[in-house]
Amino acid sequence: MKNDWDTILDTLSKITVISNSNNEPVTIKGHADDLKCIGVGTDAAVFQSLSVPAFAFKKYAEDRVAKAKVEANVYQILGDSPFFSTFFASYDEYLILSYEEGKTLFDCILQGIHIPEQVINDVESAREYVRAKGLNPRDIHLKNILLQNGKAKILDVSEYVLPGNDFRWEHLKKGYEQYYHLIDGNSVPFWLVRTIQKWYNQRNKYFSSYEDFIKAIVNFLYKDNS
Repeated sequence: MKNDWDTILDTLSKITVISNSNNEPVTIKGHADDLKCIGVGTDAAVFQSLSVPAFAFKKYAEDRVAKAKVEANVYQILGDSPFFSTFFASYDEYLILSYEEGKTLFDCILQGIHIPEQVINDVESAREYVRAKGLNPRDIHLKNILLQNGKAKILDVSEYVLPGNDFRWEHLKKGYEQYYHLIDGNSVPFWLVRTIQKWYNQRNKYFSSYEDFIKAIVNFLYKDNS
């Protein structure tokens, strides 16, 4: 198994992951026929090997490699849990994890795929589990949650060592409870999801509260449809 990993790491060396400013997703340069990019974040990109499809290889940008060790440590603390990927090993700027099938909640909204309430309950249970391990469940959002056989699988645990509450999950849960029924089963345009995302990320600058942010979204949608 380790020899398989070494082969893939050699292939991954042909790929360069570059971080960007303003919390934008990383840029990927290079190409390898055996690799498929299955996820892009602000610090790293995740690849699946066509020859070893059971594993996911997370490669950090060169200036973010310290986070690879942090995330590896978090996975070791979390241990075996149905809510998270299985951690196998770390090599410098790489993490080797189990490949998890499913669509992110972000993609579910774009494609009109139903998100069951069980997903919300699973994330709540996962957050309790994380706290019981002495960690802080943060940075839980649409792109970090997979819908997998009607249940939730949470990706990216790198921020669980940071203090404070970013309220991203609380706001997402409230939005699900109050407004999801309005779009359930309907595909939402990418431009609209991205617009709401950008407004949310800047909410502290432009809105006095989460409620004011929601009012602005409702007014925008009403105006757009009138």
